[in-house]
Amino acid sequence: MADRPPTDNREDAILVLLCTCPEEAQAREIAQRLVEERLAACVNLVPGVGSIYRWEGRVESTGEVLLLIKTTARRHDALAQRLAELHPYEVPEILALPVVEAAAAYAAWVRASCAG
Repeated sequence: MADRPPTDNREDAILVLLCTCPEEAQAREIAQRLVEERLAACVNLVPGVGSIYRWEGRVESTGEVLLLIKTTARRHDALAQRLAELHPYEVPEILALPVVEAAAAYAAWVRASCAG
């Protein structure tokens, strides 16, 4: 059975945040902290991501590690603030995407893991 975002309690909505890091060790440390602090239920690390972007007037191309961070809307602000504190970039990528549908058991697990 699928779980759709509740219409009456937006704080219970599940989000996936995207963030990139320059090094796997940094990404792993950030992921560990976010889960330990109950800001995220789970963080997947996707190494080998190539990024092309404009920075300080130049087009840059670098390898990065993508973090897929699962959390709730209730924890979003605290998570984004903590992520900015832990992140090595001056302007870290912190994008929040709403989850339209999730397995009910998984959604309940995310909510329980981020409670507190």
